[in-house]
Amino acid sequence: MKNAARHAPAVKQKKQMRFDILRERLPRIAPEKLNAAQKKVAAEISAGPRKDVRGPFVPMMRSPGLTGPTQALGAYIRWGVKVPFRLAEMAGLMAARDWSCQYEWAVHVPHALRGGLPQATVDALAECRRPEKMKKDEAIVYDFVNELLKNRGVSDATYARAVKQFGEESVVDLVGVVGYYAMIAMLMNVARTAPPKGGLIGLAPLPQYVRPLA
Repeated sequence: MKNAARHAPAVKQKKQMRFDILRERLPRIAPEKLNAAQKKVAAEISAGPRKDVRGPFVPMMRSPGLTGPTQALGAYIRWGVKVPFRLAEMAGLMAARDWSCQYEWAVHVPHALRGGLPQATVDALAECRRPEKMKKDEAIVYDFVNELLKNRGVSDATYARAVKQFGEESVVDLVGVVGYYAMIAMLMNVARTAPPKGGLIGLAPLPQYVRPLA
């Protein structure tokens, strides 16, 4: 037994990487430094379901003219679309993964799981794999969104399956979900918006967020 132990192959340790998170380019503006238009939009956001200016609206506040309509669109995307919540969150995660937006991913994974999306599906999306054992409606959404993101359009067959399953209104809403989360992902990537306090970096780090440490 001693010889066997002595000659047993050594267990390889998984290599760990350390990163330094880069400073946000467009952090929160102090309340006393907001101009009149910014204060108005901030009050509108705080009076709604979000309760506070956070996430993409922190950097976006530099342009209150953009922030106002975008936060209204975001409210519809979150709480008004005709796409079932579980599927809308799935589409949002696919957009977040496409842009590797850490904030979106950290925020929406818990929403997706609470909405009934399996952890295995979330893990597959994080690894850019086609999830296994999807429900019929999940598979239709995956194919639609995957084609849309990769090909910048969808085939007739994929479009027909989506319309047959959900109807035209929901398909239009589905495109809106993808477009909205892609837009705010782009903004947060440019702004280097950090994940929520205590949130983990759930996606492969990108240069705009971190730099490897020696």
